Amino acid sequence: MAALGWLTPRRRSATARSVLAGEASAEAARKSSQDTQDETQFPVHGDEKAAAFFDLDNTVMQGAALFHFGRGLYKRKFFETRELARFAWQQAWFRLAGVEDPEHMQEARDSALSIVKGHRVSELQSIGEEIYDEYMAERIWPGTRALAQAHLDAGQKVWLVTAAPVEIAQVIARRLGLTGALGTVAESVDGVYTGKLVGEPLHGPAKAEAVRALASAEGFDLTRCAAYSDSHNDIPMLSLVGHPYAINPDAKLRRHARDLDWRLRDYRTGRKAAKVGIPAAAGVGAVAGGTAAAIALHRRRR
Repeated sequence: MAALGWLTPRRRSATARSVLAGEASAEAARKSSQDTQDETQFPVHGDEKAAAFFDLDNTVMQGAALFHFGRGLYKRKFFETRELARFAWQQAWFRLAGVEDPEHMQEARDSALSIVKGHRVSELQSIGEEIYDEYMAERIWPGTRALAQAHLDAGQKVWLVTAAPVEIAQVIARRLGLTGALGTVAESVDGVYTGKLVGEPLHGPAKAEAVRALASAEGFDLTRCAAYSDSHNDIPMLSLVGHPYAINPDAKLRRHARDLDWRLRDYRTGRKAAKVGIPAAAGVGAVAGGTAAAIALHRRRR
């Protein structure tokens, strides 16, 4: 029987570390079980007062919609290589620095507006359909797409909320089967872009105001609604709703979400990408390409 001694429990007191390990394990199991229960109950089926609001860039889709749209316009000779290089540099700065520099953002907006000035709205809408197929369709995060579909399956309306031009946002929403999109509105007269904005870009607090206005018009109860974003700039929008989610969060949003016990989802691959807040492979490639283009342009000017 001595050989079976290993089957009998050892009589020894638990150390402080083993107690800590046991309590931590039990707490993790309890939280996991609670999370599973919560997931099965949300979104609530048939709740007509609830809706979901999704940021676009790096939440629903890898990268910036405006950047992909710019690539498509460049391919169609809407602007020159020099302008593309400048735009790529602005994208590289955003990804490397992890912050949105106001001067760079203003330059990007001015560039985009100057590019579309004089073109018909219908022309850009038609081109947007083509650009979605060329550059965007394969960049949709399956995990975030599944979250949006869960709301749709529950009978709820789902809206994109983005600083991207409303025309391209509407194309993406329609292709994904979503209800609609809130986006930045460029002024047009008789169906032709003037090169000016209506108000300001739908960014930061402006997103929250758009969601608030839409909820009021549609009769939604914001405490029963959900919002999803990757950026700390969208904390005003996330704070409006009863169910905020941090998706592929940047460092500031991750800390904020943990402090307030918001739910987190990260669909990026690679440890580094999770830390610095950019998509693996595709994001690094975009940074490298944009930086290289900017350096080449700088050398030519010298």
